[in-house]
Amino acid sequence: MTLKIGELAALSKVSRDTLRFYEKHGLITPSARNASGYRLYSDADVHRISFIISAKEVGFTLNEIHQLLKLEVTKDEKSCQDVKQFVDDKIAVVNQRLAEIKRIKTSLQTLSNACCGGDKPATHCTILEALSDQTN
Repeated sequence: MTLKIGELAALSKVSRDTLRFYEKHGLITPSARNASGYRLYSDADVHRISFIISAKEVGFTLNEIHQLLKLEVTKDEKSCQDVKQFVDDKIAVVNQRLAEIKRIKTSLQTLSNACCGGDKPATHCTILEALSDQTN
């Protein structure tokens, strides 16, 4: 079965622009082109789009999805440990981000708690002063 880009988009529930974006970034390649130059996609491309969408939904970046696709294509040569390590590395990155977000939240809460929040002019606002002191 061959599909035009619009048919693949509808089947995959993504836009044509998304498919073109994936193609531009090397995540998908049309299986062929017809005489009119239309991109043609196969059932394998439908599976690949589904894989990409699933990977995006759990937080993988385009670069990481490239790497996952390489693992998926060479899965006969890779072990489950290789794939697990890839996911465990992503978990470590997510944990670092969570710690950074928690630190940012704590800093913002400290700034907010230090401010009176009144309707006086912000000339001596503790938040603005604290931020100015951070840059000096």
